[in-house]
Amino acid sequence: MALIPLIAAAAIVFGLVLKGIDRIVAARMQARIGPPVTQPFTDIKKLLMKENIVPRNSVPLIFNLMPVIALASALLVILYLPIAGFPPLLEGSGDLVLVLYILIFPSLAMVIGGFASGSPYATVGAQREMVTMMSYEFPLAITAVTTAWLVSSAGHAASFSLYTIATANVWALVGPIGLVGLLLLFIALLFVMPGELAKIPFDSAEAETEIAGGLLVEYSGTNLALFYLTDAVKTVAMASIITAIFLPFSIGPLFGFAGNESIAAEIVFYILKVIAVVFVGTTFARVAIARFRITQIVKVYLGHTTAIALLGLALVTADVLLGGV
Repeated sequence: MALIPLIAAAAIVFGLVLKGIDRIVAARMQARIGPPVTQPFTDIKKLLMKENIVPRNSVPLIFNLMPVIALASALLVILYLPIAGFPPLLEGSGDLVLVLYILIFPSLAMVIGGFASGSPYATVGAQREMVTMMSYEFPLAITAVTTAWLVSSAGHAASFSLYTIATANVWALVGPIGLVGLLLLFIALLFVMPGELAKIPFDSAEAETEIAGGLLVEYSGTNLALFYLTDAVKTVAMASIITAIFLPFSIGPLFGFAGNESIAAEIVFYILKVIAVVFVGTTFARVAIARFRITQIVKVYLGHTTAIALLGLALVTADVLLGGV
């Protein structure tokens, strides 16, 4: 348990670094110079120095409590994730299901905080966030259940454990048909990522040009800083989940590393995989695609993304029933 503060601090720092990398890469893709990688740290420092304003028409207790719950739940997810191939600090036979539930809490805290602020802009943003959450949860659940079922079909115990899924390497459990199915599930999960993180083109709940910041319009100071940190930690969490399920590969055995060299190599390789996932899942998407309307978000998730996930499920099931590898 002594590792919990260290892991939490590492997740926050890594998340802020990822946000910095995301911003500077997006700027270069748009032919801009962009801010330094350390800009998120500067933003947090400034927010912590500013006054924490509570709206007159708000429910103060709920308004101030939601940022704390959002960050705490995001950090809790990290404790259940296998990082760089190492077992998670908190591990159980059904932690995949638990992680999916806990992932809802940061977004739900933002929704409740938006309603508690008393702002009409935040209320509209909260409504949009709820619709978005309901839309991407279905393809997310399909992907999670399919991979767990595949691992179970291969004879592994505790198939709903993220560590079990990561060590089993789902790509090695299927044949050609299943490989296509897993690739489709991988794509579906990448589509879910920007919605889970409320990034363009799925950020209609915070659309500045329409609803002045939406959910967070009334937040400032420390409260806004906590939501900012929550976003950073959720970025690490989502990228780590995708990495654990679909990119569980190790680099140590490939180069014959052992001992401390192997540990260092795996950590560096994990960081590179997470950066790659963030680039594909959020950076590229928000630069290449304009913001969707809320109706378009529902169509993308409950229509296209769900169809991709269901097709992936069908192909993986067919592969297993036909004999797999």
